[in-house]
Order: sequence, then structure tokens, then C-alpha cells
Amino acid sequence: MEIGENNLLKVNRFTDNGAYLIDADHTEVLLPNKYVSEDLTIGDEIDVFVYTDSQDRNVATTLTPLAKRNQFACLQVKDVSQYGAFMDWGLEKDLFVPFSEQDRRLKPGQWNLVYLYLDSITKRVAASTRIHLFVARDIMDIEEGDEADIIIGETTINGIKTIINQKYLGLIYENETFEELNKGEKRKGYIKTIRPDGKIDVSLRKSGIEILEEGAEKIISYLNSHDGQLSLHDKSSPEEIQSVLQMSKKNFKRSIGILYKKKMIVIKDEEIVLA
Repeated sequence: MEIGENNLLKVNRFTDNGAYLIDADHTEVLLPNKYVSEDLTIGDEIDVFVYTDSQDRNVATTLTPLAKRNQFACLQVKDVSQYGAFMDWGLEKDLFVPFSEQDRRLKPGQWNLVYLYLDSITKRVAASTRIHLFVARDIMDIEEGDEADIIIGETTINGIKTIINQKYLGLIYENETFEELNKGEKRKGYIKTIRPDGKIDVSLRKSGIEILEEGAEKIISYLNSHDGQLSLHDKSSPEEIQSVLQMSKKNFKRSIGILYKKKMIVIKDEEIVLA
């Protein structure tokens, strides 16, 4: 039975407290009544997440946590005690972050990237903000231009931290974001640069001709849905372009250049219209 993971277990018996489930070694764990469905019977197999309750006893749940053991996540701090911080990970019992595993003291309401691990002494899932100890150093399976799964982390003076493919640490520069990013949000990103020191720059946009074509498509889509008119032009401010189209001014100008050469638009003094 794996603590901090999903397990496929078999119903062994029922009590007043709930259903007791067993693994292949006949180790039991309680599934409390609140998670027991009416049609569950002895011998049924059920997929559950196993962790420890407030008394450090193994317990099962049908709830899905925001992260599991050996995974990274950006979670919110709910409370702080004399022993450490407690983060919301989507379960009844909060996730513990010992002071010894905090690179700086956490505060209630704060969001932070963490790594979930199984404590060797208590045998319970805990978390660490010292993510530099857990990210992979050798970049083996990604290349510049690749699409990746990213988790949005906290904003630093250098940019927005991200976790790439549950393995690497990346950075998105704030001046390259054209939309609101929420901490903990899972997105698709693109590997922009892999530096010699192993640091990775991430973009939310494809690079090269692909992004230009996407930009051109976005402009045409906007024109089609707004009576063929777009109240932007090559003298529009970057803020106006970002607000209307969520793209940079550089990409906007190059994209309208593509459309103009294809004779799909007419560029006027104060607006762009479909040809």
C-alpha cells in the first residue's frame, strides 16, 4: 500500500466507521463512511488515495488531492503553527511543511511551489519549499521549442517560477506575459531557451513562424467577429494591443504584415479592415 498515492484496493469488511480495504498483502486501511457509496459491497475493488489522518493513522479517501507524493505543486498556506506551516492540498487534513523544509518562513494566504515527499520517520506525506533540491539538474528529455506541461508558481524579481513536466524548474519573464496567470494554474508552455547552466526560459507562446501564423489567425478571427473592423493600427500602444488581442506589439505588426502581403486586410490610419 503506497502512502501518498492512489491505490486499487479491495473491500474486506464493513464497520460502523466505514469500509476496511485491503491490498495484496492483506494490509487494511479505513475508508470512512462519508466516502462509502451505497452500492459498495465486499470484494469490490475501489481506487482510493491513501494518506495519514490527524492521528497519523493510514486512511483512504475518494477525494483527489491537488498533488501526490513525489510531485511538485503550487499550493496555498492555510495556517502556521510552532512546528511549521500547513497548506491546502484538497484533503481534510492539511499538508505539513516543517520549518526545516522552508527556504523562507511561510505565511497564511501565501502561495508557494512545493515538493511532496514521504517523511522517512513519521511515514506521512509532507512538503518542502526547497524545490532546488528536488528538480532534475541534467536536462535529458526536452529541447528548445518543445511543448511542455507547466505549473505556474510565485513571481520573483527575475520572473515567474514554473515547474516543467513535473521535473525541471523554469522561468517566464513578466514582460513576455500578456494575460493574467494564477498561481497553481496548469498550462501548456514552450521551451524557449536552455542555458548552459541548466536554467530554462519558458514562453506561453510558440516561437518563430508558428506564432506569427497564430497571430494572423487571431487577427482574422477578431475581424470576422467584429464586422470586419479592428480599431488598432501600427501606431497603437503596446497596452492597447495587449488589451484587445493579448499579443505583443512586435507580433501584432509582423502578423498584420503577413495578412497585408496576402491581401487579406486593408490598413487604414485609425483601423484595420478586412479586404
